[in-house]
Amino acid sequence: MTTAAPTAELPSDLSAHEAFAKLVAMRAEASHLQSVSALLAWDQETYMPDKAAEARAAQSGLMAGLVHRRSTDPRMGELLTICEGDGELNAEGSPTAADLRELRRDYEKATRLPESLVRELAEAGSAAQQAWKAARSADDFGAFRPHLEKMLDLSRTKAEALGVPDGGELYDALLDQYEPGARSAEIESIFNPLRERLSAFIQDIADNGTAPDTSMLDVNVPEAAQHAFGLEVLAAMGFDLEAGRLDTTTHPFCEGTAPGDTRLTTRYRESRFTDALYGTMHEGGHGLYEQGLPKTVGEAGMPSQDSVSLGIHESQSRLWENFVGRSEAFWTWAKPIADRHFGDALSGVSPAQLAAAVNTAEPSFIRVEADEGTYNLHVMLRFELERAMVRGDLKPADLPAAWNERFKELFGLDVPSDAKGCMQDVHWSFGLLGYFPTYTLGNLYAAQQWEALNRTMPDLNDQIARGEFSNLLGWLNNHIHVHGRRYPAGELNKMATGQELSADPLMKHLERRIKPAYGMG
Repeated sequence: MTTAAPTAELPSDLSAHEAFAKLVAMRAEASHLQSVSALLAWDQETYMPDKAAEARAAQSGLMAGLVHRRSTDPRMGELLTICEGDGELNAEGSPTAADLRELRRDYEKATRLPESLVRELAEAGSAAQQAWKAARSADDFGAFRPHLEKMLDLSRTKAEALGVPDGGELYDALLDQYEPGARSAEIESIFNPLRERLSAFIQDIADNGTAPDTSMLDVNVPEAAQHAFGLEVLAAMGFDLEAGRLDTTTHPFCEGTAPGDTRLTTRYRESRFTDALYGTMHEGGHGLYEQGLPKTVGEAGMPSQDSVSLGIHESQSRLWENFVGRSEAFWTWAKPIADRHFGDALSGVSPAQLAAAVNTAEPSFIRVEADEGTYNLHVMLRFELERAMVRGDLKPADLPAAWNERFKELFGLDVPSDAKGCMQDVHWSFGLLGYFPTYTLGNLYAAQQWEALNRTMPDLNDQIARGEFSNLLGWLNNHIHVHGRRYPAGELNKMATGQELSADPLMKHLERRIKPAYGMG
């Protein structure tokens, strides 16, 4: 339990509604501090000079401590207790009842963590991130390993402080931060049969399909032209560039820092323009969720203004990137715009040819550049290895060998370097253990949402081909974004789609998209 600084006592005659108002104000103060911390992290990923790393680690640690102190203020617990005793505020199904439920969850979890641990995690994570950048660039796992070992030790300490859920394991305490209520055994029960179906699907394509021509994707397109194209696509999707921006980084991300301020990042490879396009659309999907949440400055940080889980968040990014962006309908609209920015780079290439080229199922090394057919196998690899590290079954020193061996089993490829292997993702440098499974959950949610969208709008592909995305975004706003954390992720998805979580919609989608590209019907 955190030992907080002395705080002013609350009035003894405080009404429940007055208590709720104070609770909102305290939560907003903590949220504003968190926004400052998020800006420090965004700057470190984008513009910060390398020599500022030591100072940034200290700044990040200080901010994390301040946020934690506000979030664990004993007065917040007292205010929650007062509010929880009021029948009107806790009316079944009401927005305030949901807010109080989620505030209590957040408060209980935060108060289990010592401030010293929170600060150390932030400082060590900031330092580890800089070390990861340098080590990845130099393909030097040995230089990164001490940082990974420290982040793993700190993450295990954090998990122990949070507590192992009933019937669960230590990893579940970390997983629960990102996908509330999820358990690793449940994830495993979803992933194992899905892995078998995906492996069979990929093998079928390899044995019976003819790979589409992808040479048109290898044309040289200057970074400036790709950036301009990406901005035009983002604007058409509905992303408000007056309330956000697009920058470059080593590992793309979206940071919803505050109401009216959503930061997107991407990365460019002049020899493969689709890397940046789909990275931008992916982060743009996250950004549309952030901009679609009912955020206000006065009630910043209230659960009703926050995303419900990373799985749902990922469903938004994957829906725009893959279900929209890899369709022939999208390229029918986007090809003339690409031609305007790229000159004659795609001259003579049809939307159908582009759609086939971006719907492959070819094993590759880099997760963020993987095609839709193989992507989830990348996620499953990381889930297995990080779970083993948290359990203590896999030491960080043995990670490269374990990665390479398992990668060979899953993909049939020999990993050429640690930079293209176990060091390719930034997540573990931040201590984001338990994060990776949410990517595949997001794909499963997105497939179900796509089916529901097409049932609601049978002419959806025609709308996309005309560059009309407002009805699509409106459906997502109304069925996903506006609810914040009012409903648990699984319940929210079922409300939106009418289905329990299932892999069937995703597999149907892959069959419909990828097999035609390989001449298989």
